[in-house]
Amino acid sequence: MEPDLFTAAAEDRQEKDPTSSPLAVRMRPRTLDEVVGQQHLLKPGSPLRRLVGEGGGGPAGASSVILWGPPGTGKTTLAYVVSKATNKRFVELSAITAGVKEVRAVIEGARRATGGFGKETVLFLDEIHRFSKAQQDSLLPAVENRWVTLIAATTENPYFSVISPLLSRSLLLTLEPLTDDDLRSLLRRALTEERGLGGAVTLPEDAEAHLLRIAGGDARRALTALEAAAGAAIATGEAEITLETVEATVDRAAVKYDRDGDQHYDVASALIKSIRGSDVDAALHYLARMIEAGEDPRFIARRLMISASEDIGLADPTALPTAVAAAQAVAMIGFPEAALTLSHATIALALAPKSNAATLAISAARDDVRRGLAGPVPAHLRDGHYMGAAKLGHAQGYVYPHDVQGGIAAQQYAPDAVSDRQYYTPTRYGAEARYADVVERVRERLGRTGEDADPS
Repeated sequence: MEPDLFTAAAEDRQEKDPTSSPLAVRMRPRTLDEVVGQQHLLKPGSPLRRLVGEGGGGPAGASSVILWGPPGTGKTTLAYVVSKATNKRFVELSAITAGVKEVRAVIEGARRATGGFGKETVLFLDEIHRFSKAQQDSLLPAVENRWVTLIAATTENPYFSVISPLLSRSLLLTLEPLTDDDLRSLLRRALTEERGLGGAVTLPEDAEAHLLRIAGGDARRALTALEAAAGAAIATGEAEITLETVEATVDRAAVKYDRDGDQHYDVASALIKSIRGSDVDAALHYLARMIEAGEDPRFIARRLMISASEDIGLADPTALPTAVAAAQAVAMIGFPEAALTLSHATIALALAPKSNAATLAISAARDDVRRGLAGPVPAHLRDGHYMGAAKLGHAQGYVYPHDVQGGIAAQQYAPDAVSDRQYYTPTRYGAEARYADVVERVRERLGRTGEDADPS
């Protein structure tokens, strides 16, 4: 980084008194090999390893990169490691405070360093999505001519927040949320290493599990919570960080919920049954428990999609599109904002009119098929597009419904074995009342007065 008096003084103070810096800062990896998670970006020959000078030089220089991922996944950490490991000139800017003037100054300094000393410059630009189009445009000449190698970090989708010319001149590297195993490794290192807590306290499993839950894949949040809990324990002379200490310091109760055990299924079941029972408040309670316990939002969204068809169906034809849209949104934005989308969908489904007619219909039809009530497809419905089909009588006598007034052709569609079966029995709830009228008219037109299917 470009040193100044204040930066040098701060770094000197940190070396003399490591505890003057937050635990999350002290535990920053010093090399790429110390980075937890993101192993898909740290393979030999990867762009990040080339940035720190691994893999040799040659005609193919290091590429500019855009790091995209949720908060706390290591974007700034990776840039920090590059700044410490590279023999290149390293400059850091934040799009929150910097503007075109500062960018041009860095570029001019990079050109002088390259021309005068043969020293390449790496520019780390944090929060690049906060730059306007014009501000991002100012980076293009430097990136294109490789006056600087850009490392840009963003939590926003770069396809929407970064201009296309800059995207096309950079490699987009996507960071994944850290797993519980990644965070567990980081917490245990922070507990034992001298630059961390140096073994001053221990962390039992239940307290560790709670820290992992509240971290939500965010390393910075995990270390900040650990530091607060450790400080509280040390202040009271305790050698162990208890669950109660963690709860008190982070003001968040431990949710009794095992994502791999009975609670996972019990709470999910209670959510769906509360939606089915139209109790919106109970449904929101169970949704909140799942969110606070760190449940995968995609799992919750899948359950809502199933509920939309299983318990609502055509009583509210918008229920399934709402649930599907929620699942797509959740996959794109993740927590914490995904909680809003899941709440939106849960409320809509809980308050929708209910019908399980679609569920019962397919259940009865499948039951008949399993019992052997199938039979051959009626000849006039069989495929008649291949040579010789007419000789077999296939598609002969088929009446094209669009040629008939009203668009309903009175002909047999079901096999003989089930020609009189009626699987769908619509309710009179919500929008399904309209379908009930339609079904009645259509069956009358088709001469289908048959019998309701009895799955027993």
